[in-house]
Amino acid sequence: MSEHLYTLAELADILAVSCQGDPNRQISGMATLASATAGQLSFLANSKYEQALRTTSASVVIVAPDMVAACPADCLISDNPYLTYAKASQLFADHSAYSSGIHPTAFVSASATVADSANIGANASIADGAVIAANCTIGPGCAIGKGSVIGEDSLLHANVSVYHDVVIGCRAIIHSSAVIGGDGFGFAPSDNREQGGWIKIAQLGGVRIGDDVEIGAGTTIDRGALDNTIIGDRVILDNMVMIGHNVELGDNVAMAACSGVSGSTRVGRNCTISGGAGIIGHAVMVDNVHITAMTMVTKSILEPGSYSSGTSMQESSVWRRNAVRFSQLDSINKRLKKLEKISAHGDNNDDGH
Repeated sequence: MSEHLYTLAELADILAVSCQGDPNRQISGMATLASATAGQLSFLANSKYEQALRTTSASVVIVAPDMVAACPADCLISDNPYLTYAKASQLFADHSAYSSGIHPTAFVSASATVADSANIGANASIADGAVIAANCTIGPGCAIGKGSVIGEDSLLHANVSVYHDVVIGCRAIIHSSAVIGGDGFGFAPSDNREQGGWIKIAQLGGVRIGDDVEIGAGTTIDRGALDNTIIGDRVILDNMVMIGHNVELGDNVAMAACSGVSGSTRVGRNCTISGGAGIIGHAVMVDNVHITAMTMVTKSILEPGSYSSGTSMQESSVWRRNAVRFSQLDSINKRLKKLEKISAHGDNNDDGH
């Protein structure tokens, strides 16, 4: 039997929604409408899956009030089924991935501070002066640098690297192979680049990360050159996101996979940056901006709204023809202006006959 077992009535109470059906119905897991079996909970948040609702074998489904009549199972009734699903999913998550205590193969510096309730995994390393707060889990192979602080109830999955002078707030979740506090891309060209190449600029700042932040696998956040790189509260970063040095991300920013922000750019609160998008350095983005997928932001955005760049997908033969036409736009524009001048000149000389 699953370690997660709830009745319909218990779920309704925990999730603060109403229910319809047998209050003693027991639920031990979650699945999609198509794959759910007896004893499982599912949800409907998109009308295109309505047919799957009608044929589901789930014992309980989270639905909006207008879908109760169409549901063949018991219901949890929510005005926002997707949000209720998100909350319900946490009830069935496995939080026992790592053992408690300090693993005998872990290294903890004598000058580090590790709370009694913290968990330190196999082969993890906690450097001088680091602080691991209460109820933290530091997964196997993680490295926490000198003087860095991990806030209460935070979870670092295996092989996360946190460099020196990084402060991470409470309830962070950082996934494997993320690197926090690596050097920013700062170099000055030598007087004679053929011989001297590039001169590295020491990155003397740190990283400051707020509370309730989630950072995806393989994501990198560079330390500041002089001041700190700043990540606000409740920021969510997907896998393979790149944050350059001295970037500031406001509260509630969300960035999808393979997007990036170049150095010293400031992104306001509640902004969303879709997959593959890129933002140049030293730009400013105000609050409540949405950047669509694969957009290249080449200047500051000073008005809220949705912004896009690039061209949408086409058949290759059509795209090739349009690419040629794109390269001809400048000459076409010059010819058009010349024709407009000729037309205007003709209109001015029109004698009415």
